[in-house]
Amino acid sequence: MMSVLLLVILHMLASLEQFMLSSGRGTGESCVQTLIMAVTGDETAATGDMPAYQIRTPTTALPQGVVMAASPGTLHSPQQLAEEATRKRELRLMKNREAAKECRRRKKEYIKCLESRVAVLEVQNKKLIEELETLKDICSSKTD
Repeated sequence: MMSVLLLVILHMLASLEQFMLSSGRGTGESCVQTLIMAVTGDETAATGDMPAYQIRTPTTALPQGVVMAASPGTLHSPQQLAEEATRKRELRLMKNREAAKECRRRKKEYIKCLESRVAVLEVQNKKLIEELETLKDICSSKTD
């Protein structure tokens, strides 16, 4: 679990560095390198008192199921905002469909359990009624 989290953080840091380069804001090396250093604990020998930081790009893609959402600062046009809202809505609807499907499955299972319990109780009730009738017959024959 911890290695997956580190992998996700490293991927996010690499994406941050690419964003900073593509947006013309400079490399942001000190910030990104410091964050990578803090996450990985990797120090390489350097000249002077300051350790040199090594930027590592993740060797694998994000684990399956991990979705990188765009940050609000990267969306520029209303079309992109609408697409993001549509994507979020579709994701929410998909999750809701899955939850509803699971709820229906559990409800069917619960109803089957109740039906079997009713059948068992009906049989037990019938036996008890027969036993009661037998005991009544025995009791009435003794009093006669």
